[in-house]
Amino acid sequence: MTSRALRTVEAFDSAADELVARHLRGRRAFDALMYSASALGDHGVLWMLLAGAKAARGRDGDWQRPLLRALIGLGVESAVVNGPVKWVFRRSRPVQEGPRPLYLRTPRSSSFPSGHASAAFFGAALLRDEDQLWPLYYAVAVVVATSRLHVRIHHASDVIAGAALGAALGELTRWLVPLHHSGSDPEVHPGETPKA
Repeated sequence: MTSRALRTVEAFDSAADELVARHLRGRRAFDALMYSASALGDHGVLWMLLAGAKAARGRDGDWQRPLLRALIGLGVESAVVNGPVKWVFRRSRPVQEGPRPLYLRTPRSSSFPSGHASAAFFGAALLRDEDQLWPLYYAVAVVVATSRLHVRIHHASDVIAGAALGAALGELTRWLVPLHHSGSDPEVHPGETPKA
């Protein structure tokens, strides 16, 4: 990245952090929401729980493949993003001045990209198949991703890059590992009702 592009990214990150600090950070209810979302997003736990809940709602025993795809996919996504991808960039995390309002685990890995944001949009992409609750998954993904900016564990650009990477990996996984094998029932798109 050129020095000019780097300065542009740093200016964007500073402006985003200042905006959050001025309007949202330090408000008790909002801090509680964001710190909780950030903690639940650790290691993809939230997305595994949501995948399990979706499997429990499965009909006629068709829950195994979606559940396995989600659990295995989240493991592979985490290994790729938190391993070689972060190793390439090795970006320092934002500096937290003073005590935090609530406890939060502080990772030691590179700040770029956000693993929470990547896992969130990856999980939402996989869980949306054949599920009318798909907008809820993306709403939760947005909250989890932006929580990392709120708690000052990531820069805004880390979150955006993580969300984009996770969404792309999610779509790739959906294409490589569809819920239905060739010749089986066609995929039901978000918002559609399965045909009898």
